Amino acid sequence: MPRLPSEVVANVRKAREAALLAVETYNRPGTAFRSAGYIVLMVIGWTALFHAIFFKRKVKPYYRKRGSRRFIWVSGEHKTWELDECLRQFYQDQNPAPRRNLEFFIELRNKIEHRFLPDLDMDIFGECQAMLMNFEAMLAAEFGDKQAVGSGLPYALQFSKSLVPAQQRAMRGAARQHMQSIRKFVSEFRSALSDDVLADEAYSFKVFLIPKVGAHAKSSDMAVEFVRYDPTKPEQMKQYERLVALIKPKQISVANLDGLKAGRVVHDVATRLGRKFTHHSHLKCWRHYNTRPPGSSPSPEVCDNRYCYYDAVHKDYIYTPAWVDFLVEKLADAATYALVLYGATPAAAP
Repeated sequence: MPRLPSEVVANVRKAREAALLAVETYNRPGTAFRSAGYIVLMVIGWTALFHAIFFKRKVKPYYRKRGSRRFIWVSGEHKTWELDECLRQFYQDQNPAPRRNLEFFIELRNKIEHRFLPDLDMDIFGECQAMLMNFEAMLAAEFGDKQAVGSGLPYALQFSKSLVPAQQRAMRGAARQHMQSIRKFVSEFRSALSDDVLADEAYSFKVFLIPKVGAHAKSSDMAVEFVRYDPTKPEQMKQYERLVALIKPKQISVANLDGLKAGRVVHDVATRLGRKFTHHSHLKCWRHYNTRPPGSSPSPEVCDNRYCYYDAVHKDYIYTPAWVDFLVEKLADAATYALVLYGATPAAAP
């Protein structure tokens, strides 16, 4: 890197390190906080990159006091521009796809920063990949190819072709209520984009990951072919889409998938316990464990989302398979069974 002010060098280094750590977090096997961790770190990286660019252009990315040329100080440091302010200063009145990609992640970061949402990964993979590629492109354009991170965000290798139902339930259970609001945000943000931006790889990177079958080694040099989506070749892309449709499992959108009504919970718990368990028993259980509020509550949605969530459309409660497992585990103990259901000792329980 040519001789540059220390602020530029420090921010370029910070940007690169944050991006490398973000990619490492995303690609680490078994990481459940994958997308959320990646987004937070990449926002830090992008912010540092913009700061480096502004310092290079002799623009100080600091907030000023209203109506004054003096800077705002916080805890002995200049108050620096956050990423959204960097975008406003850098792009001004232009709204290219890279800017829209970052605006998507700024809003998403604000929503998920304190929530556990592992089930989001596949929904936003294209935006995550574009975020990294745009970062690489801007870093190289502003500071030279040698500064490029040079580490892509490949489609993470999986130990199996798909998640088994138990894994899916475990990932969905605790975050179901928040996940619905996040998916709504993602859908609404995308629907507000123009067709040009939505189709631009700088907003969301689209690829076809196609398994190759060969009779011998020479007929298939690569195990997997990574085909980029090219909107200028619609007929060829349609052929790929038909091929992918044959490969991938069909998924049908079903509301409250894996959710259980109270009657089903009662049946399953009674069957697995081999003891008396009624609707009244179930009522005592959710009261005892504070799983959900009473029916007269003004805030019916305040539930323990590991085990229960409120269905606003049908105005009732849906329970998770984890709630059944929890009850069976707890009530298998005779003392707990007697105390929770009858407020009595094991000898006094029926």
